[in-house]
Amino acid sequence: MTTTDRIGAVPIPWPELPPLEAWQDTCATFHMWTQILGKIRLELAPDINHCWGSTLYVTTRGLTTSPIPCGIFTFAIEFDFIAHALHIITSQGTERSFALQPMPVADFYRKIMEALGELGIAVEILARPVEVEVAIPFEQDTRHASYNADAVYRFWQALVSADRVFKDFRARFTGKASPVHFFWGSFDLAVTRFSGRTAPRHPGGVPNLADRVVQEAYSHEVSSAGFWPGTGLGEAAFYSYAYPAPAGFNKYPVQPKEAYFHARLGEFILPYEAVRTAPDPTQALLRFLQTTYDAAATLAAWDRAALERKTAQA
Repeated sequence: MTTTDRIGAVPIPWPELPPLEAWQDTCATFHMWTQILGKIRLELAPDINHCWGSTLYVTTRGLTTSPIPCGIFTFAIEFDFIAHALHIITSQGTERSFALQPMPVADFYRKIMEALGELGIAVEILARPVEVEVAIPFEQDTRHASYNADAVYRFWQALVSADRVFKDFRARFTGKASPVHFFWGSFDLAVTRFSGRTAPRHPGGVPNLADRVVQEAYSHEVSSAGFWPGTGLGEAAFYSYAYPAPAGFNKYPVQPKEAYFHARLGEFILPYEAVRTAPDPTQALLRFLQTTYDAAATLAAWDRAALERKTAQA
């Protein structure tokens, strides 16, 4: 089935994803494109704790920065994975768009900065990526230039389903919790719960990311879950970890049966394919989110009576 065939048709809630190696080049290119959007928001939007002021959000057509303040007006930059276009829309009624197609990161960066300039939006960003081993400056990056529209569409459809379930899970918690948002540095959709207690100083060491950023992000005790294409793992998957990880965390029994603890990554993993092919994918994912949170909250003695909604169902 082609992307064109799907436009106007009923989307697949949990689509089959191509093997990571089949769209790795597109994934790497798209990662860089999202970093450019995120860095624009990072530069202009208010700084919110744990880097929440620069993330992206899943929409009914793709991913968005959400409204970004710029003087007396706002603007948003949006990936549209149905029309395969990038849109910049302002509260003044002006907009610019260009097609998403195979192009080097350098060209994408030039196009978006030119479009912003035409709309009267002046912004300078630190134009090199973070959280990657090799950080090629955007304006020099001709290495990443792939765009497989079908693979991106399918990944976005998976994000739509994950976003829906993550929001359900988030609603069951009354303590501090992050929005469900897409981190362009680590290239994952995530939701995080907080115990309310401070955490030990994080050692940092994330490639091409200042330690102070990581340390602020992990300033407080968390249980965090997310979904990513599987770079470093080999397949798309859901994850869940605790920081700091309490004693026995890696041995805690979690569900569904396909979930396991990955020692190198230091987190529980549930392959996307196990969710997609489950009789009830939503409930399979909710069981993973709930039982891995149980592992963190139980073993670290969170004040669960104060933090959880009494009507929540696992």
